[in-house]
Amino acid sequence: MRAIALAAAVTMLGAIVLRLAAQTASPPALEWTAPASETVKVNPLAGQSDAVAGGGKLYRERCSTCHGDDASGTPHAPGLTKASVQKQTDGALFWKISSGNTRAGMPPFSFLPRVQRWQLVLFLRTQAAARHATTGKR
Repeated sequence: MRAIALAAAVTMLGAIVLRLAAQTASPPALEWTAPASETVKVNPLAGQSDAVAGGGKLYRERCSTCHGDDASGTPHAPGLTKASVQKQTDGALFWKISSGNTRAGMPPFSFLPRVQRWQLVLFLRTQAAARHATTGKR
């Protein structure tokens, strides 16, 4: 249990260091585009509602601090329910979650198992749909 807590603290510290480094380094890349070979990848969990719940748990643990509880964004990170994000393919989102963009303060999450990164993609899709349904905004 102590090892898990230590690993979580180290991960969080790493994310903070990356964010600070990105703020003091060169400006973030204006265009963050996944390679074409990645954009064509299909989510192997598509249509599995139970996988969405797992993605929600991961999102709350790993992403909500920066992107907000409802993925609508914060002053520190963009909203993930925006049309500019949602129009990207599942493969592109998976690549971005995996690779990160340290120039913009987004740490890579390649240490998470592949299935968990695909769950995050599914969850982001449902958050956008839920936000649109309740607010009429994308």
